[in-house]
Amino acid sequence: MIELIDIKKSYRMGASSVDALKGISLVVKKGEYAAIMGPSGSGKSTLMNIIGCLDRPTHGSYTLSGVRVDAMTEDELARLRNTHIGFVFQTFNLLSRHTALENVELPLLYAGEADTEGRAMAALEAVRLGARAGHRPNELSGGERQRVAIARALVSNPSIILADEPTGNLDSVSGAEILRIFDELHANGATIVLVTHDADVAGRTQRTITIRDGLATV
Repeated sequence: MIELIDIKKSYRMGASSVDALKGISLVVKKGEYAAIMGPSGSGKSTLMNIIGCLDRPTHGSYTLSGVRVDAMTEDELARLRNTHIGFVFQTFNLLSRHTALENVELPLLYAGEADTEGRAMAALEAVRLGARAGHRPNELSGGERQRVAIARALVSNPSIILADEPTGNLDSVSGAEILRIFDELHANGATIVLVTHDADVAGRTQRTITIRDGLATV
């Protein structure tokens, strides 16, 4: 599913260069549930951005579902993101003027898909939020907004779900509900990689990948 070989990422900072990733190799198999942990500045967000095709490595190869990602054009990467990757962010990233249903529809509309409303409603019902489909984000609790974000990530039937601190802005009750949804998705065959600083959250996954100083302990 995911294969990274000697992935390095450097950023220019004026006249100097900062090495965010220093040679990471790892494999995430289809259907696996993995966590990425590490202290602030360790490189875990950079790694997530590369896995999610939001950034390119400076060096190394990345293969997703048998396709070499690091050699793709920007248009090819955009198509890959839209069809293979579902993103869940700590800050939800919902459009405030749109209803929950409209927010979930967006990836399908961008891709020119058919039956966007029916598929979006099915995704909301999958996260137990069908009754709130007509509500806007400011009419929803934090946990409900995150469930909308998960429905949006699921609506395109992606190969992999990437979640960046998905419970970070939630209270313990709402966070527990979100984690139960991830557990159910994994039980139904989803491949999930999440970034977290919470050892209890990581403990629910099958494997923890620890990032420290740009290197990984797998």
